[in-house]
Amino acid sequence: MAELSVLDLAPVAEGSDVSRSLGNTLDLARHVERLGYKRYWLAEHHNMPGIASAATAVVIGHVAAGTSSIRVGAGGIMLPNHAPLVIAEQFGTLAALHPGRIDLGLGRAPGTDMATARALRRNLDAGVDSFPQDVTELMAWFAPAGPDQRIRAVPGEGQDVPIWILGSSTYGAQLAAILGLPYAFASHFAPAELHNALDIYRSRFQPSEQLSKPYVMLGLNVFAADTDTEARLLFSSLQQAFVNLRTGRPGKLPPPVEDYESGLDPMARAMLGQALSCAVVGAPGTVARGIQDFVQRTGADELMVTAQIFDHEARKRSFEILMQVHKDLSNAA
Repeated sequence: MAELSVLDLAPVAEGSDVSRSLGNTLDLARHVERLGYKRYWLAEHHNMPGIASAATAVVIGHVAAGTSSIRVGAGGIMLPNHAPLVIAEQFGTLAALHPGRIDLGLGRAPGTDMATARALRRNLDAGVDSFPQDVTELMAWFAPAGPDQRIRAVPGEGQDVPIWILGSSTYGAQLAAILGLPYAFASHFAPAELHNALDIYRSRFQPSEQLSKPYVMLGLNVFAADTDTEARLLFSSLQQAFVNLRTGRPGKLPPPVEDYESGLDPMARAMLGQALSCAVVGAPGTVARGIQDFVQRTGADELMVTAQIFDHEARKRSFEILMQVHKDLSNAA
């Protein structure tokens, strides 16, 4: 059975604020660390009222300092928004503070709208087209400095910071394969190219110093509760947030609504069905069947589980149920 990790978008729920959201993030990280999850990743998004992890490296430091063994990382840093040297210094510092526990996932999307991307970068001259060069430059900053090297990443050089390529299309799959890096696919919100991307990555993979064979992590929405009905109710918060985002009304995470889909028009229902098709929602038995089927269909080495649940305690309970299901399936294998 694939290993389990957590992607936390640090949701800001309606009626709450960023301070409470970041407090919940640390509380959830400690919770899943005790449960035995492998990693805890946070993602870079900007200008989104419902997501509190814009300063991703800062939040990673907050989580890593408050935990002791779980790997903590970025899923991901949107590299076109940053100079590679700056990211090398940030994650070199994190790795120096928390040796052997920091991961760096890299994406080429802006993580926001283009107006905000322009405000972040001042100009858009360096963008997605230079992503492969930026990745290799970043990797070079982590390598030991040469004798005549004038600019060095301090902290950064010589630090063991595993790099991942993130993607939601075949582009990232090709780059990860060429560079011999682990690959994380955003199937939790953009599953359309999932199987094409996996085929390309696995068939074209070239071994590297970091990785000898392909390694795939897949995003999966898991909403687990004691009953299927309760889980579907929890899931409605994410459904609402997606509809709001796709219709130009991003906001804080809404409270759950009973029978939410029945009130949607056919176009919105179809959009949710496609975007959130990689979701397992239900009681323990339903979750067991869902994740077993997903892993069998994809051959995932690791699942990066996300759960945008309005109530924090219900969210913690969802991760508890999932880990127990995972242990039961592993023992039965």
